[in-house]
Amino acid sequence: MSLPHVARIVSGGQTGADRAALDWARNRGIDRAGWCPRGGLAEDHPDPPGVLAEHPLRETPDASYEQRTEWNVRDSDATLLLVLPGAHPTGGTALTLDLARQHSRPHLLAGTDEAPAVRAWLSSLPDGSVLNVAGPRESTAPGIHAAVLALLDEVADG
Repeated sequence: MSLPHVARIVSGGQTGADRAALDWARNRGIDRAGWCPRGGLAEDHPDPPGVLAEHPLRETPDASYEQRTEWNVRDSDATLLLVLPGAHPTGGTALTLDLARQHSRPHLLAGTDEAPAVRAWLSSLPDGSVLNVAGPRESTAPGIHAAVLALLDEVADG
């Protein structure tokens, strides 16, 4: 099964929540895309082709994480920000939240233990939505990759 009303998952390819969403979509046969910094830069892939070797992302002209983040928000219908239970958005996750507000995109900030809330929010989106999934990188939130995979499984299969 897939996520309610979601036709494509978009993410920036960083370790953690971003990569989990892309990995999950690949494993489920769901269309995936997104922008990544020039060279496919990610914390575990500092050299080209970087994350581009694993996922069909497009490079931004700049190697900046900020440009990639903004373009993924801008080019999506909605943004789902996932954090570990009890955590608050910081760094790039906080930037993503700010950008979703600036671009007037529907968004939800949820803990990885909030599958019913995520399912209900996704169900409110129009059919065929492009969903940007974002959250902290693995080095700042150890375990987020596995937690996002489990949440997406629960939402899709629930």
